[in-house]
Amino acid sequence: MRLLRCASAFPASFSHPLQSSDPSLLTYLFLMCRYTVQAALIIDMSGDTIGPGEQSREETRLKRVHGQEVNLFGEEQSEGTQPLAARMRPVTLEEFVGQEHLVAQGKALREAIASDRLSSAIFHGPAGCGKSTLALIIAAHTNAQFETFSAVTSGVADVRRVVAQAKQRMTINGKPTILFVDEIHRFNKSQQDAFLPHVENGTIILIGATTENPYFEINSPLISRSRIYRFEPLTDKQVGIIMDRALSDTERGLGGEQILLEPEARAHIINLANGDARSALNALETAASLAPPDESGVRRISPSIAEEAVQHRLLTYDKQGDSHYDTISAFIKSIRGSDPDAAVYWLARMITAGEDPRFIARRLVIHAAEDIGNADPMALVVATAAAHAVEYVGLPEAQIPLAQATIHLACAPKSNATVMAIGKAMDDVAKRRAGPVPKHLRDSSYPGAKALGHGAGYLYPHSFPGHFVHQQYLPDGAEGRIYYRPSDSGYEKKIKDRLHTLRNSPPRRRKMKE
Repeated sequence: MRLLRCASAFPASFSHPLQSSDPSLLTYLFLMCRYTVQAALIIDMSGDTIGPGEQSREETRLKRVHGQEVNLFGEEQSEGTQPLAARMRPVTLEEFVGQEHLVAQGKALREAIASDRLSSAIFHGPAGCGKSTLALIIAAHTNAQFETFSAVTSGVADVRRVVAQAKQRMTINGKPTILFVDEIHRFNKSQQDAFLPHVENGTIILIGATTENPYFEINSPLISRSRIYRFEPLTDKQVGIIMDRALSDTERGLGGEQILLEPEARAHIINLANGDARSALNALETAASLAPPDESGVRRISPSIAEEAVQHRLLTYDKQGDSHYDTISAFIKSIRGSDPDAAVYWLARMITAGEDPRFIARRLVIHAAEDIGNADPMALVVATAAAHAVEYVGLPEAQIPLAQATIHLACAPKSNATVMAIGKAMDDVAKRRAGPVPKHLRDSSYPGAKALGHGAGYLYPHSFPGHFVHQQYLPDGAEGRIYYRPSDSGYEKKIKDRLHTLRNSPPRRRKMKE
């Protein structure tokens, strides 16, 4: 059997030296060694495949049937020792929950998987949304060789090994290679460069998975050669479907263990999972192990057990209900009232209850302009930086820049002059006649503009002392209207003093000497 496997790697044109016109035994031995080495790159001497990717789909299916699981990185595990989240991984696109914008019928990625015509891609999204699971589904359906490794434990040497095998495989039997790299952002820029020539020439089809923004963490040349697929956090409804499936599945899930999950406990786990199916299933499994059986053998998961399982106290907080709006209202009013302690408390309440950190960040950005404005111009900069940090690092670390921005805004001097100014201007635009743009302010850069009188009489402020000159900037009918009335708070006091000086300065028509 071993000789037959090795012989199958030889080209059909190869013949025994006794049948060949070349009687040289040395030539025969040389060719025998050459093709044996090539065969060994694909098949080991025991007849089994050498890498996790070499396992056929049929072998993987048979091992699953007999109670074994081959995980994404080729490690065989008994299903009884695997966590619930691993056991419940979907094995077909029909089982896959979420990401309908990518894998619904007729979508490009689904069609590429179904037709086995994948190109290099980056799967980008938060943890527990299905990136690695979809890679497993691709591995089970593709006729290409599917190789995997994690950027956490692998290096350039592993890339070179896989590429060398891919080249041999393509040369000998024309079989393409798909290389799945989990946590690809963990590779530095030079390590990522190792993929470029092989992706470019088609030696490998690269699929990378990352929780980070690929446009920050992946090399631009690699980005340009890949399709970027954005995976969204699962909705609460989708996480609930996955949990219910685990509770009812008698083969892979908890269906044979007589577990009753109370609605309030279910809602608590879903809420704190925050779109992460793996987190929800881990919490469900822990809660099931903590729940004692009653007289009839039923293990009831109550809210208190759910709290213990996820190590978070159950808070009254509905993201779509009154508690959501009441809490964010208390948060904003505490900042407006310059109470950093209360503000950071309400921030902690929202984070603990599973509020979307991007929602909090957006409210901080709005508040910085609405209630602080030019009293502290840095407030908007800090709030915007915090919003960027939320996208860049995610929770739990993002709670730190959110807290910094919250405290900065709460301690900053306050002014609503900006929001009042735009409010008055918007009201005038809506209710008053819109006069034409004064001719001296009109664009005069195009041919013929001067003939129309556009720009005539415009006074260039930098040509006058103090870089200021009186002239009409509002349209006829609105001249003299004052919208921005700066306060005496913080930096805005300086703005107020400057505007007072400018508005009350005598008209100047004499330009500075050049």
